[in-house]
Amino acid sequence: MKAQLQRRFGASVAETDHHDLWQRSTLTACMVGRDPAPLARAADDLQRYVESQFPDGVRFERGLASAGEVLGE
Repeated sequence: MKAQLQRRFGASVAETDHHDLWQRSTLTACMVGRDPAPLARAADDLQRYVESQFPDGVRFERGLASAGEVLGE
């Protein structure tokens, strides 16, 4: 899944939890861009793709941060 999200959406993806559990994973994906609207559409597409691959259920949490927020400005 990590490789698919990287290839299809250009997202940076890391497994951030549940490393020792079989058939369960927590992935964190990050996409960067200048404008929030195209990023929101890309995130929608990414979410739809993941949901189509795992019809039994997935959970998403999404957020948006500005460069100033990330850099502490």
